[in-house]
Amino acid sequence: MSTGPVSTGPERASRGPVVHIAHDYITQRGGAERVVLSLLDAYPEAEVVTSIYSPESTFPQFRGRTVRKLWPSRIKAFRRDPRLAMPVLAPAFSLARAERGDIVICSSSGWAHGLNTTAAKVIYCHTPARWLYATEDYLPEVPKPMRLPARYLAFPLLRVWDRRAARKAAVYIANSTVVKERIRRAYGINATVIHPPVSIDVDGAQEPVPGVEPGYLLCVSRARGYKNVAAICQAVADSPGERLVVVGGVPDGAVGPEAADRIQGVSRLSDEQMRWIYSNAAALIAVSREDFGLTPLEAASFGVPTLALRAGGFLDTIDEAVNGRFFTEVSAGAVRAAVRQNRDAVWNADAIRGHAALFTEERFAARITEQLTLALA
Repeated sequence: MSTGPVSTGPERASRGPVVHIAHDYITQRGGAERVVLSLLDAYPEAEVVTSIYSPESTFPQFRGRTVRKLWPSRIKAFRRDPRLAMPVLAPAFSLARAERGDIVICSSSGWAHGLNTTAAKVIYCHTPARWLYATEDYLPEVPKPMRLPARYLAFPLLRVWDRRAARKAAVYIANSTVVKERIRRAYGINATVIHPPVSIDVDGAQEPVPGVEPGYLLCVSRARGYKNVAAICQAVADSPGERLVVVGGVPDGAVGPEAADRIQGVSRLSDEQMRWIYSNAAALIAVSREDFGLTPLEAASFGVPTLALRAGGFLDTIDEAVNGRFFTEVSAGAVRAAVRQNRDAVWNADAIRGHAALFTEERFAARITEQLTLALA
């Protein structure tokens, strides 16, 4: 990544722009990390800059890529729980220098857009930082000793830093319609919406997950409070005859002994196992207010419908005439009613797969390249 002016002459035209990617931290298997892998597929020579990198807890595809770690990655506690590093991530990105390149794509929900570079900066925003602009929702996820200092000391200073970083973008991209509106409210920026792609390989090999029998309801979510997995578990526990598989793990205390044989938690599945787990599900259930909500599209790739909360990015990825149904509140009762109604529903698996085909990696890469061209101009 370059610290000098961006070349605009024939040399770049012949070789194409040198693109690099910044991402908050690579410590989990989430939708944002899949977006980074899709960007790397589009720009395979790109270096990834990240504050914390934990190869054993994220997608194995990162191991064959060039990942430059910033200094917080040297601290074991931060690799285990990046939330502990919250006070130092902003200065870590601000002090990091970009070495060479024409464009930096910042895949960000909080920190990466603050990377120090004079290259053209394209910000792909998964959401403006939850802890800054949706503090009451996010604060329960902050370790208890840090809550008061975060609210009254760190957050006001970080808002100043965050808005200054946002204004340095040549191009600002939102991953969904709801995030576009959040960006407008937080920064006064009119972002372009480019949806993340479905990157799961539906034609790849499948491997059964031990102990799981086909025909279950499926939830794919980390066991975080705002994901509302407990409401799904309670709904299935109260629905005799229904079974649930939670990829990511069942929250502690969410399942009583009366339903323990019908609700299973699994984690760290391979891609082969994820293909099997999607293709053998009766329906996906999603109850969180997602920024985008990739899992309904992954399920749709296998012809599986989704029952989801009418909120967030699900409004962009679910068409009630084709691939899913909405319910309107976060409660076990609402989920239970949706599950009951779905028992008699008739779905067209080919139409569902056709809906997922609207969100291809090829379309994503083409639209990103258009925005990079604008940034260089």
